[in-house]
Amino acid sequence: MTKQLERNVDLGGSFTLPGTSMTVNRMGYGAMQLAGPQVWGPPRDMDAAIAVLREAVEAGVDHIDTSDFYGPHVTNQIIKQALHPYPENLTIVTKLGARRGEDKSWIHALSRPELTDGAHDNLRNLGVDALDVVNLRVGGIMGPEEGSIEGPLTVLADLKRQGLIRHLGLSNVSPAQLAEAQTITEIVCVQNYYNVAHRHDDGFVADLAAQGIAYVPFFPLGGFSPLQSSSLDAVAASLEATPMQVALAWLLQRSPNILLIPGTSSVAHLRENLKAATLQLPSETIAKLDAIGGGSGQ
Repeated sequence: MTKQLERNVDLGGSFTLPGTSMTVNRMGYGAMQLAGPQVWGPPRDMDAAIAVLREAVEAGVDHIDTSDFYGPHVTNQIIKQALHPYPENLTIVTKLGARRGEDKSWIHALSRPELTDGAHDNLRNLGVDALDVVNLRVGGIMGPEEGSIEGPLTVLADLKRQGLIRHLGLSNVSPAQLAEAQTITEIVCVQNYYNVAHRHDDGFVADLAAQGIAYVPFFPLGGFSPLQSSSLDAVAASLEATPMQVALAWLLQRSPNILLIPGTSSVAHLRENLKAATLQLPSETIAKLDAIGGGSGQ
C-alpha cells in the first residue's frame, strides 16, 4: 500500500473519474506516437514501442490514452502485445468518431455503423470485453465546431447500455456541447486542445473542476509543432529542467482535475515526462508562464 501511495504522489497525485471506481494517477501516457510516421502503419522499432509501454506501467502509469484509428489499428495491437493480460488497475481510454483515409487523412466517422464498428475494432484489437472509457471525438482537427452531438453520442450511450462501454467522455467539444451531452448520459472526462500557450479553455477547465469532471489536454506539449517560448526556456533553465517538463508541471498545478497524457516512443523521453510530476513551480514562476498564453490562470 505504501509503495502505491508513493507512486500516486510521484505521478502528480490521483483523480477519481466522477461516478466511477476508477482512480488514476494524474500523469498518464498517450499512445499516438507508438504508430509509424504521421500516425500511420507500424513503428520503425516495435521492440522500442513495447518497451515504452512496459516502462510506463512499471513506473506507475495506470491511465493510457489511445484510439483504434491510430495506425489504424496498430497502436491498440501494440498495447495488447505489450500489456495483455492487463493489470487490474490499468484504465485504457480510447476514442471514436474518426477514421483514416487511404491518403492518411483524418475523416469524421460519426454514423451509427461507423461508431459501432469502431467500438468492436477497439474491443478486438485491445483484447477486452468492454472498453473502460470511450471519448466521442467531434469538431475539427484542433478545436470544437458548434452543433448538436446528440446523434453520435446516443449511439455510444446505447453501446454503454449494452455493456460494451463502461464510461463516456468527449473530445474537441464546447461547454454547450457538454451541457447537451449531459442530458443524454454521464460524462466523466473532456479532452480538448490546451497547454501553457493555448489557453482558450481556461474557463472550461474551472467549470469542469467544479463538477468533478476530468479535463485531459491533448497536445499538452504543443503537438506537431512543439511549444516554443523564450519565457518557457528561461523558466526551465532557472529550475534546471527541460521546457517540456515545465510545461507539464504547469498543467498539473493549473487545476486538480487535469490529467496528462504526454506521448513518446522513447523510454528516455518517457522518464523525462514522468519526472515533471515532481517539479514544483513557485508562484512567481507560474505568473511568468501564465503570461505566455495571455491568461490569468483563473
